[in-house]
Amino acid sequence: MYPKKDISTEEKILISASKVFTEKGFSGTRTRDIAEEAGINLALLNYYFRSKEKLFEQVMKVKIVLLFGKIIPIITNEKSTLEEKIDLASEKYFEILSKNPNLPLFILSEIQKKPSNITALIPVDKVLKTSVLLRQIEEKKPGLNAFHFIVNFLSMTAFPFIAKPILKNFNILNDEEFQQFVEERKTLVPVWIKMILNS
Repeated sequence: MYPKKDISTEEKILISASKVFTEKGFSGTRTRDIAEEAGINLALLNYYFRSKEKLFEQVMKVKIVLLFGKIIPIITNEKSTLEEKIDLASEKYFEILSKNPNLPLFILSEIQKKPSNITALIPVDKVLKTSVLLRQIEEKKPGLNAFHFIVNFLSMTAFPFIAKPILKNFNILNDEEFQQFVEERKTLVPVWIKMILNS
């Protein structure tokens, strides 16, 4: 008879699953790997999560919410100006990615290999299409396709983290230099984005 579910064991499994999935990807991960990382037996892991797919879905949900959950309230805020949104979104995005540098690459890689129903977790497409952010961009730059702005912003913030393995493996930046690079971009990206809008 298994013990009654408790949050600490479930959290331990999710933390371990997140680590192993991030390192090995969905296809390269065995449930046994996750159980070993969590320091539990396989039967107990299966008691909490019936399959690798269910566990992966839960991990993806946590990661996607982490990536988008704090940004969406910023870009949908009716009261803040466009400039304030740029500053806040940039600060928050770099803060999240600095603490979770493998997040963008993991999500992009796994969505490509194993599509997930992201819109069921966070309806990013609907939020963006109806966002006050798009309206403010279009008011600021009439005729500009606002998605160019959004893609530029995401590229400027996320790409350094996606490229980190290349930068590190080719000895372009070590971990300390990369962190300094990211801190500089945290200040520079809002300036560059505002320059684009004001040009």
